[in-house]
Amino acid sequence: MREIVFDTETTGFDPESGDRLVEIGAVELVGHMPTGRQYHQYINPEREVPEEAVQVHGLTYERLRNEPKFAQVAQDFLDFVGDAKLIAHNAAFDFKFLNAELGWLNLPKLDWSQIIDTLAMARKKFPGSPASLDALCRRFGIDNSSRTLHGALLDSEILAEVYLELIGGRQPGLVLARADDMGGGNGEVEEWRPQKRATPLPSRLRPDEAEAHANFVSKLGENALWAKLS
Repeated sequence: MREIVFDTETTGFDPESGDRLVEIGAVELVGHMPTGRQYHQYINPEREVPEEAVQVHGLTYERLRNEPKFAQVAQDFLDFVGDAKLIAHNAAFDFKFLNAELGWLNLPKLDWSQIIDTLAMARKKFPGSPASLDALCRRFGIDNSSRTLHGALLDSEILAEVYLELIGGRQPGLVLARADDMGGGNGEVEEWRPQKRATPLPSRLRPDEAEAHANFVSKLGENALWAKLS
């Protein structure tokens, strides 16, 4: 299974008000493991970048003015994504920007069925707890010390680690039973628990060993832990 963990940076919050993409970063997972393939592109937004946005990602229009416009890189991004699942944190934000940009070019839009939102996953798994990317890094012990500013590629790399933790760690395939085998018909994997043996295994303790142990415990006094366990 191929998945793309991605992030975007923008000039603001609303593409319908004229805000644009300024950066896209993405990393490829196959079978929930990073392959080393990445997509990273700075984008000329064809407009000034407000100071409040610069304070978030550090990308000024002066820095971006010689980068390609989205129209020049859109097909490369679509080719990289293909039909893979798309994983993002607060995915609705990135989704609306990408689809707005694609729509303006009359290119195929992304389908929401492709999207996996790690913010929604975290809120479901840890209800009531902080679910920002930084908070999840702290929860899972993921090093995000290099994240002084938001950056699409760096945030995608960090999010890939967070996503793997949210689905059960770096080896999510080591699930000992399928959900439908455990009565979970909704496709969610429940925590695996060992079943009791129908016939208990016979004791390996010989009678002489049991007698020697009893004699030893009797000499420890009535307050000894072994005496209480016995």
